[in-house]
Amino acid sequence: MRQESTIAQVGTRTDPQTGAVSPPIYHAATYQHPGFGQSTGYDYTRTANPTRVILEREIAKLEGGTHGFSFSSGMAAVANVLSLLNQNDHLIASDDLYGGTYRIVEQLFRRFGVDASYVDTSDTQAISNAIRPESKAIFIETPTNPMMKISDIREIAQIAREHNLLLIVDNTFMTPYCQQPLALGADIVLHSATKYLSGHNDVLAGLVVTGKPDLAERIAFIQNSVGAVLGPQDCWLTMRGMKTLALRMERQQENALAVATWLTTHKNVRAVYYPGLAEHTGRFVHQQQSNGFGGMLSFTVDSEQRVIQVLEKIAMVIFAESLGGLESMITFPARQTHADIPIEIRERQGITNTLLRMSVGIEHIDDIIADLDQALCDSI
Repeated sequence: MRQESTIAQVGTRTDPQTGAVSPPIYHAATYQHPGFGQSTGYDYTRTANPTRVILEREIAKLEGGTHGFSFSSGMAAVANVLSLLNQNDHLIASDDLYGGTYRIVEQLFRRFGVDASYVDTSDTQAISNAIRPESKAIFIETPTNPMMKISDIREIAQIAREHNLLLIVDNTFMTPYCQQPLALGADIVLHSATKYLSGHNDVLAGLVVTGKPDLAERIAFIQNSVGAVLGPQDCWLTMRGMKTLALRMERQQENALAVATWLTTHKNVRAVYYPGLAEHTGRFVHQQQSNGFGGMLSFTVDSEQRVIQVLEKIAMVIFAESLGGLESMITFPARQTHADIPIEIRERQGITNTLLRMSVGIEHIDDIIADLDQALCDSI
């Protein structure tokens, strides 16, 4: 069955007793034992919940894995995966990670004795050069947030195998509809399901998938021990959103390419970062591992004053920190999503006070461009 059909069928045929097309929501926190030493398979909802189990099976299926796990947020998913590391372990990560991931590594896991090196993971030699005897994992985003750099998942997976490292891929931007890192050799894939998977800005969720039983056992232990699980209502909302993922991604990718192309012609725009543009340095690699370019882009304008002007003048596009919803949204990474990254590191990566990140929605393309045009016009 093609991916579009699998996505549309998320959650169906999961309740044979009634034949409900939409999966039931089990709000129970505790489950009765049939007898002494007996269990229905559900005892306490932190360990397992029937609605959550359906979601976890469905995301595993979409990502081509065998075991899925759902968490109360994308950062809870990241924290649980990073908890696979031990004291004195070393992590290699993309050098322009989402600011929340950088923050949790630097301000939490470093306190627990985990060291980290940040490299340009679009350069596989830089990854190899960063490997130490104590290295245990490589964590990448591709495209990166917000500079849209592309990392070669296949080549990095080969490096990881040669050095017995875990390869963890944050697939939030591309979703399993456009990119399947496990099939390319990754060990773990994770999502902020708040974004494209749920797609409606109405649920906070994180998802993790692996195809390796030993990793699944360790992640399950951490999930149950920490307890940052997704509630049944939010599991259902996430599945409802996932059912339209293919339709939404197609429209958002189409719109994003049109917006990116238009931005390259605007006199007040200095640079545009979108892997669908012919001049994007990672375009060839991206095309080898993905079947679309996604709905995210970033661009720089001609001055800091222009940034303020755009954010104050946009009328339909929403000034907000999140991404991946139906609505077009724009963010100022240096002050919002990446504010916890030291300024010298931010600016070295291109996350300057003139950079804007945009999540392109499903609105009519003419309306999106018209709103951006009036916001970018010369009224400073």
